[in-house]
Amino acid sequence: MSRHRSRAHHRAEALQRVFDGLLTKNAIAHAVVCVETGDRSWRWAAAAGDADGNGTRMTLERPFYAASITKMYTAAIVLRLHERGELDIEAPMAKYLPASITERLHVSGGVDRTRSVTVRHLLDNTSGIASYFEDRPEGGRSLAEDLFVAGDRTWTLADLSATVRDRLVPHFPPGRRLRYSDTNYQLLGGIVESVRGRPLHVVFDEELIAPLGLRSTYLAGHPPRNDVPAPASLFFAGRPLVLPRAMQSIGAQGGLVSTLDDGVAFLRALFGGRVFQHPRTLQLMQSWRRFGLPLDRAALRAPSWPIEYGLGLMRFRLPSILNGMRKMPALLGHTGSSGSWLFFAPERDLYLAGTVNEVTSGAVPYRVVPRLLRAI
Repeated sequence: MSRHRSRAHHRAEALQRVFDGLLTKNAIAHAVVCVETGDRSWRWAAAAGDADGNGTRMTLERPFYAASITKMYTAAIVLRLHERGELDIEAPMAKYLPASITERLHVSGGVDRTRSVTVRHLLDNTSGIASYFEDRPEGGRSLAEDLFVAGDRTWTLADLSATVRDRLVPHFPPGRRLRYSDTNYQLLGGIVESVRGRPLHVVFDEELIAPLGLRSTYLAGHPPRNDVPAPASLFFAGRPLVLPRAMQSIGAQGGLVSTLDDGVAFLRALFGGRVFQHPRTLQLMQSWRRFGLPLDRAALRAPSWPIEYGLGLMRFRLPSILNGMRKMPALLGHTGSSGSWLFFAPERDLYLAGTVNEVTSGAVPYRVVPRLLRAI
């Protein structure tokens, strides 16, 4: 065996050990992972486990719910519209949405700051607007908790706006700090529909999916063709979680269905200059601010330190002291609360994608991806 082949063999074995370790974790029913080089000279991928809770084997080709990776796609569409002058990210969000949605959406201490919230504030999660999905109303459960207890349901932008207005409290004035909020991206979805005059799933197809040839990618509830398999099941504590109405409702915040190959193809297009007309738009997407440490239960389930956030884009680099004193390359991309990830490592020219489809495993990417990098 040549020296090059031997090295590739040992690298594949090390990656397989990391992958096998994923499937030994409590509650994780299946996993899919791939790593490939920018020049496509090398690729490693693996899939295993029960896809649906009924013994069906998980495969590399099976679509899955990408969860909050969706936000990266939503942001890319908003920025494409910004490039073409169809919207201005520095404008108030209220310019593009009806008053019935935005009225008194950000009121604290008797001060209504709603009209100070810009499209950019939504993109970079600095709006201060409460998360309709994760934040708890006083004496009640969050919508996320309620789904796990009461089961599937549908909601609209008007529904979630009413929840935020009537039952939740803003966290800080617009632009003051960084706090992850799914409300921000639902509002961005509403802005896209308002500006384009089309349903969100149609705009996703027109702006990204069709131009980039993402044949197995779509928003939940709107599969492109009959021959695209249904997405693998989400799991909650090891049990299948069947929420088709909720997954269709989360749309711009987390409703994307995709595959490993389509995810990497999107990321290649994004960083290869095929999504935006101007390089400065991708630079704008990388306007980084760092999350603080989580201080409440809702924030514990959301991205936090040491992650930085731009406009729908994360930058993640584990500090050396938490990485065996090894320097870790910066990863650009996004993760999802079901243990999904899609990253590009510019310093290594590597693409990494995967998921465990387990909603109690949102932190898995931040542990597993550094191990994958060390194995390489």
